[in-house]
Amino acid sequence: MAKQESQTKILVTGGAGYIGSHCCKQLHSRGYLPVTIDNLVYGHAKNVRWGPFYDGDIGDDLLLERVFAEHDIRAVMHFAAYAYVGESVKDPRKYYTNNLGNTIALLEKVLQHAVPSFIFSSTCATYGLPQALPIDEEHPRAPINPYGRSKHMIEQILSDYSKAYDLRFTCLRYFNAAGADPDGEIGEDHTPETHLIPLILDVARGRRKKLEVFGSDYDTDDGSCVRDYIHVTDLAAAHVIALEKLLQGAPSDVINLGTGDGYSVLQVIEQAAAITASPVPFKIVERRPGDPAVLIASNTKARKQLGWKPEHSDLKTIIQTAWNWHRRI
Repeated sequence: MAKQESQTKILVTGGAGYIGSHCCKQLHSRGYLPVTIDNLVYGHAKNVRWGPFYDGDIGDDLLLERVFAEHDIRAVMHFAAYAYVGESVKDPRKYYTNNLGNTIALLEKVLQHAVPSFIFSSTCATYGLPQALPIDEEHPRAPINPYGRSKHMIEQILSDYSKAYDLRFTCLRYFNAAGADPDGEIGEDHTPETHLIPLILDVARGRRKKLEVFGSDYDTDDGSCVRDYIHVTDLAAAHVIALEKLLQGAPSDVINLGTGDGYSVLQVIEQAAAITASPVPFKIVERRPGDPAVLIASNTKARKQLGWKPEHSDLKTIIQTAWNWHRRI
């Protein structure tokens, strides 16, 4: 089949997932055509609304060849990965096969088809336990689980590929993605759900009886863990800015995406209870192994290099947009 020529086409792997679908919407709003590949293990076909959809796996060589044959792909945004830390410890083969092996297969097609720009969805899990706060991009990388290690390895591969081949990349290391599309079109819907805010909202709606809070004796103001929550729409905006910088010839880079502020688990519960006007009963349980007391990003580089700043990432907006969407599903 002849390639379709029109808008600038961006391949979005994992584009039916939570962050990927929000990025597809942002791409569309900026005049790009997102071309999605997703195997729907965790994504949802209903989230793919802004461009072509290929139901399949990035490890499928024939599928990748078909996509590149049918579309003049100018850049790749790569979100397709498994992301459950506990599962990665129990089944590391699954994570290295998919997150690492399939990414190498994807990069082979990227090089074969001379696609010059690659945006990689990375994570603060590459840092491991923080040695200093806030965490900047120069902080030592010492991931403590196979999920974080798989992402760290891909960052190293991209660095090597960039030096050897005609490929420039941006690795975006997220902190805690949260919230939902302010227009209410898409939101966070994982199975199983492990993220704090949707779990809290399930309790507020009566879908769960009680929330488990992992530990109350951390060295924080209220004893619960503190995290840097960034609105998914702000994350998506940063991806598109990073993409446009690469398309304009910017060099490869690694950039944190966070707010520089932190909220404790108990603060999130309190804010959610106020917004939903519903009680959120919880019980304190044992700490999870490896959970740091505090994770907060330095976003100085993102502000300087991308000219980006979070606009929707105050806690009230994050929870309100999540609640608006959550009530509709």
